[in-house]
Amino acid sequence: MTTDLSVDFTVAWREVALATGPADRAVAEAGVRRAYRDAGLPEPERILWFGSPAAGAVAAAALSGGPEARATLAAAGLGEIVDRALALVGTAPAGRNVRDAVRTGPWERARRAVHEVLGPAGWSGAWASSGGELWPQVNRLVIEIRRAIAGDRDTDGSPFAGITAAGTPVGGATAAEANSAEATGAATSGDAAAAGSAAARSAAAGSATSGGGAAAGSASARLDRAAGELLRGATLDAVLGQHDAAWLCAFAPDPGVLREILSGVAEAERSALGGLYDVARSAGWWWPLERVALLCERPLELHLDDFGRLHRAEGPALLFADGFALNAWHGMPVPVGFGETMAALDPARIRGEDNAELRRVMLEHYGYDRYLADSGASPVHADETGVLWQISLPGDEDVTMVEVVNSTPEPDGTRRTYFLRVPPWIVRARQGVAWTFGVTEEEYQPERET
Repeated sequence: MTTDLSVDFTVAWREVALATGPADRAVAEAGVRRAYRDAGLPEPERILWFGSPAAGAVAAAALSGGPEARATLAAAGLGEIVDRALALVGTAPAGRNVRDAVRTGPWERARRAVHEVLGPAGWSGAWASSGGELWPQVNRLVIEIRRAIAGDRDTDGSPFAGITAAGTPVGGATAAEANSAEATGAATSGDAAAAGSAAARSAAAGSATSGGGAAAGSASARLDRAAGELLRGATLDAVLGQHDAAWLCAFAPDPGVLREILSGVAEAERSALGGLYDVARSAGWWWPLERVALLCERPLELHLDDFGRLHRAEGPALLFADGFALNAWHGMPVPVGFGETMAALDPARIRGEDNAELRRVMLEHYGYDRYLADSGASPVHADETGVLWQISLPGDEDVTMVEVVNSTPEPDGTRRTYFLRVPPWIVRARQGVAWTFGVTEEEYQPERET
């Protein structure tokens, strides 16, 4: 049984995971330094900020991969981001990625210690009341971001066109350096929040991330395979900041249902996660290298449907300050401007869509029954059970539906009509109705149809 405390607890951590707006850089940087210390490592010499995990991934791949990786990224049109990152770091090597020491090791030790005390059943209950509720939604979002950075989302264009089109710096100063710059009246390099959301929205509106054309001199129309693999690897080396809330919440000392369960349990191991807690509550993804830490801003905007999937009709469903954006319709990647076209759909526009998946989304939004009426479709077969309709779509299987009338009247005496989707091999109305009940046409002998 879920208690009110567990509900409040999960809601609080969901707000962390899905937070939007500028990072609290001072808190995040202090958390990073603490995480290094808790791992037994020297604090990073420099902390650099980036406007999105996409820009951060390019910088991480360039700094960790050496000249060959940098050449691959430059050939994919990402040389500008690479050059800015290298200029910010300087000539000394940034060092290897220390994620295992900073994040994976502390997580494994905390989990093992808690599991040993609580036992399998106790741990399962603690996880179910915390991360088990939050993890599926957050992990789905993480997967979409990783796919976009690697160029795997099924949309035209490069995931980095919005960043280059925005014309805003991709790297930035630490909080202390930013404060010093403000005091002297100097511009803060790469302050994504100061760059303003208007530029990001403008860039995203025409970015190839969502199906628009790439800006001249920017990332190529689509990432090549080598660059995509490099960036995919970089995303797997990231510490996920706010998105780590999905598992950090299982060890949190916050008031709530877990406070009683975890009281006195593995306190040293859980305390070693403190730096990760601080970053999660104040920033986005980050990459811990030996000498340098790369931190990313949280998104400016995040729009989800009732099932927690990326969804927005009027623009990007996920938008970062540097222009990196993901467009989606109920979780499905779509081109830029796709949502806006849904209000003006007609049968000709639906038939003219070459992408079969997008065409299906259009049909579902438009309504199959409405499409049948507006397109002048003719019935294929009719009998006492209903009417069979078939819609031919170019380059896709036919959409076959059976129209049935509910034999039970509504309170006002009318009878509701339903259109039921059936496989394209159905050729008779009775056959289609029988299929919806999981029986053959011969077996379907209802005493009363409902």
